[in-house]
Amino acid sequence: MIKEIDIDSIVRERAGKKAKFIPKWLTGLLARVIHQDFINTYLRQGRVGVDFCKGVVDYVGVDVDVEGKENLPDDGRSYTFVSNHPLGAIDGVTLGWVIGEHYNGKIKYLVNDLLMNLEGLAPLCVPVNKIGKMARSFPAVVESTFASDCHVIMFPAGLCSRKQNDGSIRDIPWNKAFITKSVQHERDIVPIHFEGRNSERFYNVARWCKRLHLPNFAMALLPDEMYRSKGNHYTVRIGQPIPWQTFDKSKTPGEWGKWVQDKVYEI
Repeated sequence: MIKEIDIDSIVRERAGKKAKFIPKWLTGLLARVIHQDFINTYLRQGRVGVDFCKGVVDYVGVDVDVEGKENLPDDGRSYTFVSNHPLGAIDGVTLGWVIGEHYNGKIKYLVNDLLMNLEGLAPLCVPVNKIGKMARSFPAVVESTFASDCHVIMFPAGLCSRKQNDGSIRDIPWNKAFITKSVQHERDIVPIHFEGRNSERFYNVARWCKRLHLPNFAMALLPDEMYRSKGNHYTVRIGQPIPWQTFDKSKTPGEWGKWVQDKVYEI
C-alpha cells in the first residue's frame, strides 16, 4: 500500500510529549498550506525512485531545459553533484530525475529527514537531521554515503536560496563537507546551476524570520511554492567536472567551498 502524507500524525510524532498542546485546527491549517490532498493524489500513483522524481515534474506541470548533459561523466567512477537551491522542491526532484536517469538510479541525496515520509522518494535519500538523536549519527551517515558507489547529489547551502540586498537570489554560504568528503573519497565534483526563483511572499517571510530570530517558517511554504509553479520554465546548466585534486592546501575547505559556489553562479 502506498503511504500517504498525514501532517497531523507527522507533527505529533515529532512533537513528542508536547503533542497534546497542538490543536487539531492548527495541523489542519498546515495540511491545507502544504496542499496535502494534492500531494496524496500524486502519491497514489505509486511511483518510486527516479520515476517518482520525473513524475513530480510532469504532475506539477513545469517546463525544464537541461543544458550541458555532455558534462555528465561516463567513466564508471562515483561523483559528487552540487547545485544551488533556488526553489526548495522542484529543483531537487528535477536533479534526481536528470542525474538518476543518466546513471540508472545509482544516486543518493543528503536530505532533510522529513522527506523520508515520501515513500516513493525515500529509496534515493539519506536522511539528515542535525538536531536530536539523529545528530549523533550524522558524521557516520555522511561518511557511508560518500564511501558508497552511488553518485551523491547535494545542496551544500542546506536551505533554499534567499533574496539578497541587491535583489539577486543566491544561496547562503555553502557547507564545506562536500569538499572534504569528495577529496577523502577521491570524487570529482560536478557543479550545477539551477535557474529559478520563488515568490516574493516566500522571500519576505524568510527575511522576517531571520530578523526576528524565529524558526524557519518559510520552509512550510515550499510545497505551496511548488503547487503554484505550474507552467513555469526552469533551466538546469551542468558544468564540467572539477578534479578532486584541485582542492589542495592552497585554500581551506571552506574557501574551496566558496570557490565552487562562485563557479556555479558563473555557469
